[in-house]
Amino acid sequence: MKYTLIAGTIIALIIAGTVLLTKSNSQTVSNLSNDYWHERIEIASGDGYQGPWMMNDSDFRYVDAPSGDINDNNYIGVTWVDQAQKNVLFQMFEPGGEARFDEPVNVSRSPDIFSWLPRVVISGGNANEVYILWQEIKFTGGSHGGEIFFSRSTDGGSSFSEPINLSNTPAGAAKGRLSARYWDNGSLDIIKDDEGILYVAWTEYEGRLWFSRSTDGGETFSGPLHVDGDNELPARGPSLAVNNNGDVFIAWTVGEDSEADIRLVKSDDGGESFNETQIVFESHGHSDAPKIKFDNDGTLHLTYAESPAGPFQRYQIRYSRSFDNGETFEGSREIASPQQNDYDSEHFPSLSIDGQNNVYLLWELYPDRQQRSLGLGFTYSTDAGETFASPTVVPGTDDSDLGINGSLQGLLMRKLAVNNNGKLVVVNNTFRQNRSSHVWMYRGRVDG
Repeated sequence: MKYTLIAGTIIALIIAGTVLLTKSNSQTVSNLSNDYWHERIEIASGDGYQGPWMMNDSDFRYVDAPSGDINDNNYIGVTWVDQAQKNVLFQMFEPGGEARFDEPVNVSRSPDIFSWLPRVVISGGNANEVYILWQEIKFTGGSHGGEIFFSRSTDGGSSFSEPINLSNTPAGAAKGRLSARYWDNGSLDIIKDDEGILYVAWTEYEGRLWFSRSTDGGETFSGPLHVDGDNELPARGPSLAVNNNGDVFIAWTVGEDSEADIRLVKSDDGGESFNETQIVFESHGHSDAPKIKFDNDGTLHLTYAESPAGPFQRYQIRYSRSFDNGETFEGSREIASPQQNDYDSEHFPSLSIDGQNNVYLLWELYPDRQQRSLGLGFTYSTDAGETFASPTVVPGTDDSDLGINGSLQGLLMRKLAVNNNGKLVVVNNTFRQNRSSHVWMYRGRVDG
């Protein structure tokens, strides 16, 4: 497939608050509102043991890989994995933070097969509709195990439908390959539009990017559509967005390329087909883990990580916007980088937007890029992405006594969700070998 470079325009670089976010052509923005967080809630805990990899016979005993969503009535749905059970679990939280169920609900119900890195979407006034997508490590003849499974609840999470295999492939679904030896699991995404249509995307170890949709609330899905990607340039880390006109967008990056760039593709027929793939920005750095989302005014927001020195080096968090439905993007801006603070690398962002077009970013912090992440960085914009507040650390996420954070299976995750009213939820997990593991929830709001 031929690639086209999206033209960008150079814009002024920004200071937010009194801390420099980028380094030239700056203007000062003062008195941005402060964020506050409720006391964190422990959702689950377990042992802290990860034995050697022996496929589905591995001895893994820990909880990890949470994903959360919040609706406009402040109900919060959280899904995660209990590796000892090999199952995806779910809990609904009432607006005051109380758990709805005495025990988590088992979604995957496949105790002989590892289920990894789920995503959750909730909707309905009392969050009666719950949709969960995950990766199941089924070995079906290929060199890498992996299938895409989906299940739904229409009773607020009390029960879930029989899981559906959406991929049916031996190619290692939901693996985002960087190289033959390195990949992240959890290379998948799911969103729901205002009409109730569900959109799903995933990649596979062998490189292809796939898309499917459901127009009946998750009862059935269309057959997988090959959008892009191949073994030479394997697609990695897809992110979905849909605008008010029903145009569907997918952003992703690629593996096997030390100068990987963010790709973007659009469907103007609701996902029946996709137009030509475009490259958003060309650079000599390694661009990774994009997230995209539309605001209520039709602006498409993009965040991603980039390492100027190439893969596995020091990453920074970058951000841009498109005001013309993805045709062009303003110049990419550095939001957080190792040069600004004491962290060695900052990677794997999450993105969310509220009903007032306030933009929220969250990402993984690395005191040492050769080790796993410890801490979550956070910032927000109260002017639709024009400026951002000074980056902060989500309180408690950098507690070294609890161990590292992030899934041990990969960090292509979605840890941040914000509703239209500006209420936000962050989910995280911690792991300390031979000691303990935990899944945490943080609730908060940016006053303004």
